[in-house]
Amino acid sequence: MFSQPMLFLLILLGIGVLAKNQSLIIAVSCLIIIKVIGLDSKILPTVGSKGINWGVTIITIAVLVPIATGDIGFKQLLEAVKSAYAWIALGAGIAVALIAKNGLTLLAEDPHITTALVFGTILAVALFNGVAVGPLIGAGIAYIAMQIVKLFSS
Repeated sequence: MFSQPMLFLLILLGIGVLAKNQSLIIAVSCLIIIKVIGLDSKILPTVGSKGINWGVTIITIAVLVPIATGDIGFKQLLEAVKSAYAWIALGAGIAVALIAKNGLTLLAEDPHITTALVFGTILAVALFNGVAVGPLIGAGIAYIAMQIVKLFSS
């Protein structure tokens, strides 16, 4: 029962409780429950391979809710394009999507990097009240940094 993964999860649960980070507490608790009831070999591979896509889909749905409720419509869109900040946000959205695309490439090509990215995300969530979108964006930033290092070291 107390395997290395379970011990690691319990430590992360403790960090989540100490940091009062509800997202980390819920995520780790779900994983512990899945492991305790013995469904880890059936559920975790699917969550591991498709979870990021599910998460991106859920975030996208949440972002689109104001459009669905009518809080944001064409009028607000036209008003927004008159703002310099809206253009900055548009550019940032494009940049982040492109960076995340490279992150998916890195995670697929170099899975051992995932360990460092996940640990960095856990630290940011637990200690700095970050949000756990870090692995994908972090992988994209790491990919870009690695390409820059390759460029100058070749």
